Parts: sequence; C-alpha cells; structure tokens
Amino acid sequence: MLVGHFTDRAAATGCTVVLGPPEGMRAAAYVRGRATGTRELDALSPGHLVPAIHALLLTGGSAYGLGAADGVMRWLAQRGRGFPVGAAGLVPIVPAAVIFDLAPLGRSDRWPTADDGAAACDAAGVDIAEGSVGAGTGATVGKVLGAPGAMKGGVGTWAERSGDVVVGALAVVNAFGDVRDGAGKIIAGARDGSGFVDAARYLAEGGAPGGSFARAGANTTLVVAGTNARVERAQLAEVARSAADAMARCITPVGTQFDGDIVFAVSVGDTPPATPVMVELLAQRATATAIERAVRMAKGTKQVPGLAD
Repeated sequence: MLVGHFTDRAAATGCTVVLGPPEGMRAAAYVRGRATGTRELDALSPGHLVPAIHALLLTGGSAYGLGAADGVMRWLAQRGRGFPVGAAGLVPIVPAAVIFDLAPLGRSDRWPTADDGAAACDAAGVDIAEGSVGAGTGATVGKVLGAPGAMKGGVGTWAERSGDVVVGALAVVNAFGDVRDGAGKIIAGARDGSGFVDAARYLAEGGAPGGSFARAGANTTLVVAGTNARVERAQLAEVARSAADAMARCITPVGTQFDGDIVFAVSVGDTPPATPVMVELLAQRATATAIERAVRMAKGTKQVPGLAD
C-alpha cells in the first residue's frame, strides 16, 4: 500500500489517499459514529459482488470533498486499474469518507476537488507525512465547549509487527471528544481557563455542549488499518471492529451523535497469520498509537483567535 496527501494550507483542508496494488485490496469497514459522510461504502460489505477495492480516500470538505474521489478514479483508470465490466472496460472502486473541516480553521468555499484527489495519488509513497497534512490539515479535537477551547488534530500513523505479520494504522483525528494517551491522560482536548475540561465527565454530569460543533457531522475520526496478512473480508470486518475498540480507549467520548467515525481494514498480502485474533490485537495497538501521534504531530495551519495550540 502507498499513501499520498494533498494539502491546501491556505484553506486548511486536504485529502489523503491509500492506494492498493494493481489487483486491488480486500477491504471491510466498521461504522462507529452516527453522522458519517461516505461514498461507495456498500462495496465493502462481505457479500458485495466487487471482491476488492483499488483505493481509499479520506478527505476534508465535508460532503463536498467526496468529489475528490472522481480524481482518484480517473488516476486509477488511466493506469488500467479497476473492476472489469466487460466491453465497458474497468471501473476503479474507491470508497471515500469525509471529515468536517469547513471551520474553524477552514473555509466554507474551498474543499478538495477531483484534481486534488489525483494529486494525492501522484504524491503516494511509502514515506507518510504526519500532523497537519492531507485530510488532517484542518482537523481539530476537544470541541465540547466550541472552537475557543479546542485544539488541533491531524494525521498519525504507526505499525506493529509479530513475526512476519505487519499491521499498520493511519488515523485522521477530528474528534468531538478528548484524546488520551496509553495511561489515560488527556493530551489534547477541550480546555477552559483552568486546563482540560474532561469532556466525557462534563457531559455525563449534565454539561451542555456548546458551539457549532455540537451538531451531526461536524466531527469525525477516520482510521485505516492495513496488513500484509492474508485476511478475507468477513474477518477484516472484525479487524475493523477491534481497531474501533482502540478508538474508544483513546477518544472520550467517541462515536457520539456528533461524530462520523469509521474504521477501514484492508489486506494486501498473503502472509498467514498465526491466529485471526493476532491481527485484530495488532490493529488495536497500531490504531491507538496512530491516534496519539495525530495530535502530538499536529501544528497550526494559521492563527485562529481562541483556538488552543
């Protein structure tokens, strides 16, 4: 698998593409949030006719940004990659998911386009930039009190290995809730004048969410867990579900009515895993570290009054 970013720093948005090999990737997804924005998600169902996908697109721009997948399809078609449909040729299968980054860092009149999706493909490689790049350029976290108390999110990656099996994770963190490290300490989240608020406790005790982020679709964490192990689609769905468990440990609260969280799981290799659960647990560990790195590596794209550094 190769990963490429398109970054628009001026508009604080961008997109990230995960390219599979020419023959495609086995893939599945688990929807954790309740306010998703997606395209071609049905193609990831274990019972779907299409046996593999050719790329995944994670993009900013809310639903507008889904159009960037057209550029990814065009890029793949020009290189002869896609699902064969007889005399009509090939149709590249590119599931996509979005985050909402139109505010406070981003602009409401600029989002990733088809040309930007193609540019992300051109940039794809094995070295993956982290932080405020690609789909994470305009990401923010800790928004229970609105933009004034929020902090920056971004893109993080990590990989775990057991013998010959490798599981890597890429996370775009634009969460409503706080982000915690492995010890449970909040490292990025909603803040007031005295420090971190602890969003989960604040809400559980009857606190009212404030600001424009307390609405459906305004927050999302997207994760791609990929492995070189031979894992079929039905089991990949369990890998995605297991990786989502790591989200629940690292982001509090997670999967709220304001979040559109999704985990994708992909397999591109034929390395036999010792047991199916091994891949699931490696995916959990890689996802947890990728989420933490997404906020630790994030930097400001421009100054926004009241947005915490």
